[in-house]
Amino acid sequence: MWRKAIATTARGVGALHHPWRTIAHGHSTAVSPSDAVNSILLRSLKEHYLDVTKMNPPPKINPPSPFTVVQGSLDGNGPALKRTFGDEEITISVMRLANIVPGDGGEDDGADDGDDVNQLFLHVDVSKPGEKESLHFLCGLYPDALGIHSVSMRPKADAASSVEDASSYTGPVFEDLDEKIRDAFHNYIEERGVGDSLFPFLRAWLYVKDHRNLMRWFKSVGTFINENKTAVKDS
Repeated sequence: MWRKAIATTARGVGALHHPWRTIAHGHSTAVSPSDAVNSILLRSLKEHYLDVTKMNPPPKINPPSPFTVVQGSLDGNGPALKRTFGDEEITISVMRLANIVPGDGGEDDGADDGDDVNQLFLHVDVSKPGEKESLHFLCGLYPDALGIHSVSMRPKADAASSVEDASSYTGPVFEDLDEKIRDAFHNYIEERGVGDSLFPFLRAWLYVKDHRNLMRWFKSVGTFINENKTAVKDS
């Protein structure tokens, strides 16, 4: 399924007009410096785009029950998973360390293999009907463990956002809390199914999302460069 999903995406993008195809059929005898630079850039974008289409996706992995995938989450910026627990709704957003600290993706930042990812960050929100705020957990997720970094209250409208208002209080330093309180918070989210069992699915889910975003980026940048190139010629 994962392989099919990515292959379908690659074919779908490939079936569209590639902005870089126009560079191979130029008949103008006079090429401006700008045209030459654009052509080199478009050619490089095409080469890397083709490399991305050849990347091997991870095998299909279903989220642990009773979590379900949020519809449209692969193409959006909101939560990836959701579930209910009594009258509560729990949502989980996920990102990699590199999305928080660019360039700090581990010893091998250039690795394309999703299996090399061994740390994820989760935004876990627990909301209740009629309440204006939700209980928010920032967690570090590993293949065999989950750690809580902070616990805070957030307005429901901002619960899915990973950007925090610098002026808002995000709670005490979690490690400074009494051990009994820390253990109780861990038990609280574990009871709601938030634990290391989520790691295999969320790692694979992020791989597919990153793959889609990268293909979309190559095409949108190539389209912009090509349209700019056309506009210069017509002016």
